[in-house]
Amino acid sequence: MSETGGAGRTNAVLSKLSVIGDLLMLQIVFLVLSLGVVTLYPAAFAFQRVVPDALSQDHPQLLRRFFRQFKWAFPRFWLTGLALYFGSIALAFGLFFWANTNGPVRIIALVILVPLSGMIIGLYLSTLAVLPAAPEDSTPKSLFREANLFLLRRSLSVAGGVIALATWFALVSQLPTLFAIGSGLVPALIGYWISRTRTVQEKKESPDVSI
Repeated sequence: MSETGGAGRTNAVLSKLSVIGDLLMLQIVFLVLSLGVVTLYPAAFAFQRVVPDALSQDHPQLLRRFFRQFKWAFPRFWLTGLALYFGSIALAFGLFFWANTNGPVRIIALVILVPLSGMIIGLYLSTLAVLPAAPEDSTPKSLFREANLFLLRRSLSVAGGVIALATWFALVSQLPTLFAIGSGLVPALIGYWISRTRTVQEKKESPDVSI
């Protein structure tokens, strides 16, 4: 009995280590692909579509699946990703500038920029949440529409994801080496977690199977 239990615990540990290894492998590939500015967001989208497979361990050849998803994402979202990249830089510069400026205008600017940043990050996390189930013929417009609906339906979960990602950014600012480990992995896991949450209405409608 104890031998069976010990073997079960060993298998569970090995399975978790395999998941961690697969996620870190995908993170390394993401880092390499994201070195090109144009490929940053397509790589992040490909990462997101493969994360459920890495966590479930149901599908082998994750690298092949990752590159297949990257090939799918790049022609569809490279231009949108480029706009997001430069928009993110402009927004970060604006926050940094007004946070280090004196005067009443500073307060007005931050009152506008901080909620705007949270909304944009929330919409991005919502996009990550819906990506694994997005159809093959998705376009930036259809993906934005689906992410917007997700944000409206699960605003509390998305808000929790925004707080989690902001905490991650704060940690990276103190320990920059963490960037190499989780730059793509942390947002992907947060997006996956958000996609697994359910609204209050969904919980009410789900059948109670407890005995």
